[in-house]
Amino acid sequence: MMAKTTLDSGWLAARSTEVHFTGTQLTTTHPPSASTQPWMEAIVPGTVLATLVKNKAVPDPFYGLGNEAILDIADSGREYYTFWFFTTFQCKLSGNQHCDLNFRGINYSADVYLNGHEMVLPKGMFRRHSLDVTNIIHSDSSNLLAVLVHPPDHPGSIPPQGGQGGDHEIGKDVATQYVQGWDWMAPIRDRNTGIWDEVSISITGPVKIIDPHLVSSFFDNYKRVYLHATTELENRSSLIAECSLSIHVTTELEGNIHLVEQLQTQNLSIPARSRVQYTFPELFFYKPNLWWPNGMGKQSLYNVIITIDVKGHGESDSWNHHFGFRKIESHIDVATGGRLFKVNGEPIFIRGGNWILSDGLLRLSKKRYETDIKFHADMNFNMIRCWGGGLAERPEFYHCCDYYGLLVWQEFWITGDVDGRGIPVSNPNGPLDHDLFLFCARDTVKLLRNHPSLALWVGGNEQTPPDDLNVALKNDLKLHPYFGHAEEKEKPVGDLSPRLGDPSQYLDGTRIYIQGSLWDGFADGEGNFSDGPYEIQNPEDFFTDSFYNHGFNPEVGSVGMPVAATIRAIMPSEGWQIPLFNKLPNGYVEEVPNPIWKYHKYIPYSNPTKKVHDQIQLYGDVKDLDDFCLKAQLVNYIQYRALLEGWTSRMWKKYTGVLIWKTQNPWTGLRGQFYDHLLDQTAGFYGCRCAAEPIHVQLNLATYFIEVVNTTSEELSNLDMEVSVWDLEGTCPHYKVHENLTALPKKVTPIVDMKYLKSKNPKPVYFLLLKLYKMSDNTILSRNFYWLHLPGGDYKLLEPYRKKKIPLKITSEVFIEGSTYILQMHVQNTSKKPDSKSLTMVHSSTARQSSGYFVTDSLETVDSGTGKEHEVGWFKGIHKCFAGKSHGLKVSEINGQDIGVAFFLHFSVHASNKDHKEGEDTRILPIHYSDNYFSLVPGETMTIKISFEVPSGVSPCVTLRGWNYQGQTIHEALY
Repeated sequence: MMAKTTLDSGWLAARSTEVHFTGTQLTTTHPPSASTQPWMEAIVPGTVLATLVKNKAVPDPFYGLGNEAILDIADSGREYYTFWFFTTFQCKLSGNQHCDLNFRGINYSADVYLNGHEMVLPKGMFRRHSLDVTNIIHSDSSNLLAVLVHPPDHPGSIPPQGGQGGDHEIGKDVATQYVQGWDWMAPIRDRNTGIWDEVSISITGPVKIIDPHLVSSFFDNYKRVYLHATTELENRSSLIAECSLSIHVTTELEGNIHLVEQLQTQNLSIPARSRVQYTFPELFFYKPNLWWPNGMGKQSLYNVIITIDVKGHGESDSWNHHFGFRKIESHIDVATGGRLFKVNGEPIFIRGGNWILSDGLLRLSKKRYETDIKFHADMNFNMIRCWGGGLAERPEFYHCCDYYGLLVWQEFWITGDVDGRGIPVSNPNGPLDHDLFLFCARDTVKLLRNHPSLALWVGGNEQTPPDDLNVALKNDLKLHPYFGHAEEKEKPVGDLSPRLGDPSQYLDGTRIYIQGSLWDGFADGEGNFSDGPYEIQNPEDFFTDSFYNHGFNPEVGSVGMPVAATIRAIMPSEGWQIPLFNKLPNGYVEEVPNPIWKYHKYIPYSNPTKKVHDQIQLYGDVKDLDDFCLKAQLVNYIQYRALLEGWTSRMWKKYTGVLIWKTQNPWTGLRGQFYDHLLDQTAGFYGCRCAAEPIHVQLNLATYFIEVVNTTSEELSNLDMEVSVWDLEGTCPHYKVHENLTALPKKVTPIVDMKYLKSKNPKPVYFLLLKLYKMSDNTILSRNFYWLHLPGGDYKLLEPYRKKKIPLKITSEVFIEGSTYILQMHVQNTSKKPDSKSLTMVHSSTARQSSGYFVTDSLETVDSGTGKEHEVGWFKGIHKCFAGKSHGLKVSEINGQDIGVAFFLHFSVHASNKDHKEGEDTRILPIHYSDNYFSLVPGETMTIKISFEVPSGVSPCVTLRGWNYQGQTIHEALY
């Protein structure tokens, strides 16, 4: 757009039944103010409930049982959540400029008043609205805008027993379905009524650019690339417009320096008061930088700018978008029966997760999206599935996925529970208004289709759309023949025209449409219930051939308990009680959570019906909340690492991919998450990060064979693998280096049987460290640390191990730029290493590799009795280097006389506030860690990078905890 202003501040809101003026009066003679009842400050974009929570007009539905105290729309009636939203804005127009008022998403319909003029917005949550308000705008004074937002037509009710999607009435509308509650989500009382997405005004000249479509095609093994571009143009003047239309493609070289790759200009005439479609001649690129998914290469993006100039006016409108050259194909794999994806001709083993949305009250933001998607990339995931009961995700979400390389599976708004089954049985015919559904679907495609991360469209979750909708979507989203099949050979460039047509003339044309999440290469491929399971598992079971029988599992879920600080932050003290552990006659334990945990959808760490012992109790009796949550993190790490390693172990032989249910919670839930709603990671996050690394060494928990996984396209040779076993006494009873190994591309290579179990006296609990590194320069390619017990055993011997005092030395370097902090933390286990030359050599190389973030020859080391005096002095000294935005290098030591593994270390960052109340959550969130919940064998060093932003006026401090460490403040204050 030539000039766009986002209207995201200064909004007021009020319940419609409490406002005694019409929309015309509100926008002419009686504008409201924040000081007059019943008006309050509003969140836009956002929802009615988000605004009420902000103003403390209702309890926080995410805290404790607060949601139960909020009136549900089923009991209040729709009028109770029908709200006015009001704001003002300035807009100066000159000459023959035009102004549009744009709403990118309203739930569910609205009456718009601008300066006394009424406009009605039709129904549908997933449709854009653009209103030409040129003749209504006041160029010389403030413009008054009031929007009366109506809730969905069929908000439904919530049965006493809850259930998936309540009574399913919401499925009659084209809206999000999770709002009636699910087994992981409490009902949203206003059903997300509100102006939930961006509002803006845009100024153009007489001709407007509408929804350009960009498509790339590849030839000569991706050396020759053609960019196809089509756009609609609307002439809103009463005269013929003589235009100059340009397309401009640039790539960023460094900083703000851009290289012009292509520039093309065409002349055309557009009749008065008409819309035309224009297709540019193909733009040619030789060997452009390609866009790759996370773990396969760089996410190269080009900036495409389309500009139209009108004779006698100058620039009339412009549009720009970051675009990636890439080709996504897929087919049903003969060997596995699963859908196999290829990007730029390379097969990609899918390891990712399911996504609902970032916040249940639709408090969406670019900053939150950035954190969410970076977290997924940090876990080494390569796909996110946007589940059908949630959102058609926003461009800001997709932009982050483009940047971080996350492929996106986008579903439309159909779910089996709400659209064809469930209790009560739901409406099998989908939404009442099929034309509205199709309109929203087509508009969503136009909104999102230029994002390289978007990989496929899917009709619905565990259900297909009704037949007429399914047929229409298949037709609308049919593939251009060039993109038709991953196994087809390249076609000559001439085949793209005229016989095959220009792919940019299709609605999409570049991505497959799959009718439902259990069809066509997903789960059993025929729509039967064949996803899941969704509960705790014995870790070794993930490696058995009988665990899951199909090639691609779109949903497999498990536990997700957060840390104790989160529990204290999201519920009152009565919610801090740990579950009761009831022993059943069959010898297994049933967990009974407290009512608040149950309300927050806690899923237990035992499964008596599946003969899974309580995985937390494997570590012994649980003392309190802190003990429970710490042991839960141990289980989280093992559970999710085993899940992904089990799938990866059969890469291409049995499986083509897996998506975990689910990666996060849109509220303060207690299941199926790798980070909580407050944005603190669980240990499962780092279990996934380890297991999903592109080159990975792992232990098959079923066969006890050590395997090397290479998901890249390059053959790796001249590799060494170090295998070391460590006992609780700090000795190394088994050590072996396997030399000169080769890892073929896209293969899993079994290396050796882990022989320690077959030795004379294996310890009942022991640690296993696997390292894969290059022989040439000792670069660590993969490091994997296990804690294991003998078959049929448990981890109870780890409880007395907590008393071990393992010495650590932490060398820190700090960088500050504005409010952003970056810390490099070298953590070394300084307990004595076994006397072995080879072991010493390998650990030295580890230290060299792990210090790769920075190299220094001058370390300041201070030995203090408790470490505390040293730390205080350290921070007094570092204040100067912070003030100067330079970096300092300091050492902190945690003393101890024992020898052994420093087990399950994890950093956290807190606000350094000496006046904080007991139990107050002092964490600074979010934090990005290069690794966490890590362990160090004697003599080993790792570097952890920590980055975060600090709120104004807050001084951060860093704390280290672990199995052997009850909480050591490494940095007293950073300011």
